[in-house]
Amino acid sequence: MSSPSVTNDVVIVGGGPAGLSAALVLGRSLRSVVVIDEGKPRNASARRSHGYLTRDGIEPETLRMLAREELRRYETVDLRHDTVVEVSLTEGRFLTSMASGSSVISRVIVFASGMKEQLPSWHGLSDVYGRSVFPCPYCDGWELRGKPLAVLGGGAHLLSHIKLIHHWSRDLVVCSDGPAELKREEREQLVQRDVALYEQPIARLESSADGQLTHIVLADGMRIARSGAFLTNSGAHQATDIPRQLGIPLDETGVYKTHSHGLTRIPGLYIIGDAKQSFSGLTGAASEGYEAGVAINRALVEEDW
Repeated sequence: MSSPSVTNDVVIVGGGPAGLSAALVLGRSLRSVVVIDEGKPRNASARRSHGYLTRDGIEPETLRMLAREELRRYETVDLRHDTVVEVSLTEGRFLTSMASGSSVISRVIVFASGMKEQLPSWHGLSDVYGRSVFPCPYCDGWELRGKPLAVLGGGAHLLSHIKLIHHWSRDLVVCSDGPAELKREEREQLVQRDVALYEQPIARLESSADGQLTHIVLADGMRIARSGAFLTNSGAHQATDIPRQLGIPLDETGVYKTHSHGLTRIPGLYIIGDAKQSFSGLTGAASEGYEAGVAINRALVEEDW
């Protein structure tokens, strides 16, 4: 593999809303930008994306396609379908190597690489995830409002999840897939609100052919009719380990530690979007991309001056 001879201003790893938003700001700032995206978005299973002003309910891939079309108007923005396999830092320049064998040099690198899910192993979950079982009520709660719903899973923040989903539907049950981490007074709160708690392990999820949840089946054979559900934990973890290899630590929640505008302790290395927040939503991710793009251009202007 030959070494590249041109130094770009910015390399962006990840082509979701955060990365593409940053690329737009930087492209409009006359910066040479290479966006590298492997085409495996976190929300690949979702049929619709919600909460993004003027695009509420859009198909996720359609949103990405529209964004890429807009970016192609800027001749300094290079969109590449590839996978980043290694990044090294030498004398203030980042060398980014890709699975295709090509590489690029940049003054700045932005990881908008996001998170990946490691879902519970319940049989049938993959058939309904992103269709009638979701991780985020702000994204999909409105469509399930008032329907028979379930909270699936447990954890230390179970009651907080229950309260949140109860806001969208009073017809709610909780299947904690094992002993629930709830205090006696918290269990009483559920009883007062007619929220049934089932602590048996979840055996499987039954659904119609189009991914519509119909029943939650517990290990003892009990079948609970439900029209939708929300997970307490989707097993989200970093999509790439490269920032950690470069010396950027993870915090106790599993996201990379950053300073303002996504800048890390390594000059020129930024982390934005879900890799920084765990879950930022479309609007939050795009906002972070814009903010980082402005900060990066300002830093480069100062350096050039």
